[in-house]
Amino acid sequence: MERKKIVRNAYALVGHLSKGYDGMMKNESLLGRLAIRFFWRLSGERYDDFIQQTFQGIPKDFAGRLLEVPVGTGVLSLPHYRKMNKADVTCLDYSEQMLQQARTSPLAKDLDNVTFTQGDVGHLPYQDNSFDCVLTLNGLHAFPDKDAAFQETHRVLRDGGTFTGCCYIKGENKITDLFVESFCVPCGFFTPPFDTAATLEQRLQSLYRHTRLTKTASFAGFVCEK
Repeated sequence: MERKKIVRNAYALVGHLSKGYDGMMKNESLLGRLAIRFFWRLSGERYDDFIQQTFQGIPKDFAGRLLEVPVGTGVLSLPHYRKMNKADVTCLDYSEQMLQQARTSPLAKDLDNVTFTQGDVGHLPYQDNSFDCVLTLNGLHAFPDKDAAFQETHRVLRDGGTFTGCCYIKGENKITDLFVESFCVPCGFFTPPFDTAATLEQRLQSLYRHTRLTKTASFAGFVCEK
């Protein structure tokens, strides 16, 4: 419970400082580009590869029910939902501040097919087999109870559905790993233990029939079929 409080407070702060956060996620602001380049090793074409692998599991013509958890500020995913007008999208986040930023973002304007909900990935408020796709962007490394997060996202996904997204993995770059351990963990943005590419693949293969894993710098992208 103490770790969940630390994480909640950390992302409440990010919600209040969302302009800087969005600038980094979109690789647009000066400080954001510096952080992306030095700490995350995602400059140039690597950043483009990171974005591509992030959404690789969602077809452009997707028309089913999709759950995104956590949505954060929605800076990366909401532009995609504007092109998916036949989809029924639920965006969930534990942080009310982050959720409010997503809900009031200009990117969310007139998105009638998107619902914003506060909730805990470890106790999802949905019935079994509720969604055709579950998307998680840069969230798995933050969740305090990762086992519950993997089990709950699997539970609410229908048979034949897709679990997809990306997360930080350790062991790919020493500078990134040091930054995570010395800054992201103490501040509450990330919560150990962290998977390597190998252990993440093993975890996903234990839950899903088919699993495809990709890597860009210290981030793994995955597309899994239940």
